[in-house]
Amino acid sequence: MASGYRQGSGIERLAVQPSDLPVSMTDGPDQLTSFGVVVIGRNEGDRLRACFDSLALLTSRIVYVDSGSTDRSMQMALARGIVTIALDMSVPFTAARARNRGFEHLRQKWPEITFVQFVDGDCAVLDGWLPTACAFLEANQNVACVCGRLRERFPERSVYNRLCDAEWNRPPGVTSSCGGIAMMRAASFEAVGGFRDDVAAGEEAELCSRLRSQGGAVWRLATPMALHDASMYRFGQWWIRCRRTGFGTANSLSSRLSGDRGTDFRKLLRPWVWCVLLPLITTLTFVFEGPAALLLLLLYPTQIMRNAVSAQGSWSERLERGFFLTLGKFPELAGQLQFWRGRQSSAAATSFDYKS
Repeated sequence: MASGYRQGSGIERLAVQPSDLPVSMTDGPDQLTSFGVVVIGRNEGDRLRACFDSLALLTSRIVYVDSGSTDRSMQMALARGIVTIALDMSVPFTAARARNRGFEHLRQKWPEITFVQFVDGDCAVLDGWLPTACAFLEANQNVACVCGRLRERFPERSVYNRLCDAEWNRPPGVTSSCGGIAMMRAASFEAVGGFRDDVAAGEEAELCSRLRSQGGAVWRLATPMALHDASMYRFGQWWIRCRRTGFGTANSLSSRLSGDRGTDFRKLLRPWVWCVLLPLITTLTFVFEGPAALLLLLLYPTQIMRNAVSAQGSWSERLERGFFLTLGKFPELAGQLQFWRGRQSSAAATSFDYKS
C-alpha cells in the first residue's frame, strides 16, 4: 500500500477538541449527512473567511488544517467552532500531508461520512456543487472521485488570473485526474492509503492514478464547483506556479506506483524539446550551416499560434494564452531540474508559495 495518511509521521496538535464545539455547530441540522469537508490553508486571510462562509449553511462537519499561518487563520476557524489542526511543521510539509491529516480527523469525529470534499483555503464552494457531487457519487458506485468547473474569482484583474481560469476549463466526462478541490469516496480514498505524504507537488494526479488502478473512475462535471482566488498579479508569481507544475510532473511520475504513464512522459519531455533540444539543434546548425539555421526559431511563434487556435475566447485572449503556454515550458523545466536535484518536501513546498 502506498504511504498515505495511515503512515504520516507528524504529530499534529488538535487546536480544538470535538467536545469543545458549541452546540450550534454540533447539534444543528445539516442539509446533507453523507459528506464532510477538509479545508487546508496557510495565510489565506479573507480568502479563508470566504471559504468558510460558503460552507457554513451546508455542513458543520468541517476540519481545517493550518500549515504554519502567521495571520489569524487559525483564530478565525476556532471562532467559528471548526475542528482545527495545526500541522506539525517540524516534519517536511506537503499539501498531501495536510489533506491526509484532515481526513484522518474527519473520520475520527464523523465515522459515518461516505464522501469527503477537499477544499483549498483560497476557494469558495459554489451553491449546488455539494449536493450535485454527492448525488453523482451515490448514483455511480464505480466513481471514486468527482470534480466540477473551477473558476477564477477575478480573471479580469490580471493576465495570470485569466490563465488560471482557462487552465481549469476542461471538458466534462471521464478524466485521468482532478485538482486539489474535489469530492472523493471515503472508502476508495482509504483503500489506496490516501495521498502520498512525500509527494510535494502533483499529488492529485498520483492519487488518481492509484484510484484508477483499483477500478475507481475519476469524473469531471460541467457543474460550477468553486471560485478560486489565485491573486496573481506579478510575472514572478506566474513563474513560480509554472515551476511547481514542472516539479509536480516529475514528482508524480517518479512516485507513480501503477497506471498509465504515457501522458506524464509527454508532459515531462515537452519542456526539454522546447527549452533544450530546439535551441541546441539551432546552435549546432548555425555553426555548421550558417544564419539560415535561425529559421528554426520560427517554430516558437508557430507553436504560439498552434496553442492560440486550440484555445477559446477572443483572439487577443487566445494569443495571450498561446504565448504563455509556450513560455511556460522554461519554468516547467526549471521545476523538473529542481526535483531531480533532490529539493523535495518542505523546501520545495515553501519555494512554490507564489502568494508570499
